[in-house]
Amino acid sequence: MRLMRFLDNKDKKIKYCTVENGSNFLIDGDIYSNYKVTKEKANISKILSPINPKSILCIGLNYKKHAAEGNDKIPEYPIVFMKLANSVQNPEDPIIIPKHLESESVDYECELAVIIGKQCKNVTKSNALDYVLGYTCSNDVSARDWQLFKGGSQWCRGKTFDTFCPLGPVITLKDEIDDPNSLNIKTILNGKTMQDWNTADMIFDVPTLIEFLSGSTTLEPGTIILTGTPHGIGFARDPKILLKKGDTVTIEIEKIGKLTNPVIDEIL
Repeated sequence: MRLMRFLDNKDKKIKYCTVENGSNFLIDGDIYSNYKVTKEKANISKILSPINPKSILCIGLNYKKHAAEGNDKIPEYPIVFMKLANSVQNPEDPIIIPKHLESESVDYECELAVIIGKQCKNVTKSNALDYVLGYTCSNDVSARDWQLFKGGSQWCRGKTFDTFCPLGPVITLKDEIDDPNSLNIKTILNGKTMQDWNTADMIFDVPTLIEFLSGSTTLEPGTIILTGTPHGIGFARDPKILLKKGDTVTIEIEKIGKLTNPVIDEIL
């Protein structure tokens, strides 16, 4: 089953519904605990990001071929950084190029996002997927100049500008995806495919990441894990291909769907 978070056209409240065979039925209850599918059809005004995340944990340099395109060594442990809640963006809403704290190197990154569904701590690889609610598409938008050169050696400044974490359009529940490390994943920029690979190339697979991130650390329901991007990023190309006003970016992941966002400049 797939779930969509949306703004109701009638009462303007935020709700969930199913997305199955062209029909959308309202969800009653908490998606992290007890809920049921009703017989009432959803009246969708606007599709929202699938969750309002508790936290956003991100993994860098997690595909073998992506490491190779940057001449980087394979990491011994997962490289972890974080995004703030302000970075979340809805499907179809714009990615905003920073102009006040200006960036000239804003890049796309298609990523599989894992949504934690139950509180967990110190889980093992063997039971890690038991704590997953489902999966969605994400775009780890990155200002490379702030990430690599002007961010004080930390990636967070370049990764967490407003709108730099589009999510959606749906949550595909875990029972629809037997193996999150066997999914085709791609980025399409202005109709041209820029990244086209498979999550099987991850250096640290999804169960390993959950085991690592939950080590001595409580992960709450609603935590999102961005699992890294494959090769084909714009910054690694010659010449570089970077996001600009007027672009349209689509992230597509098998069994989940397509997440599309236009690109605009920040208005000062």
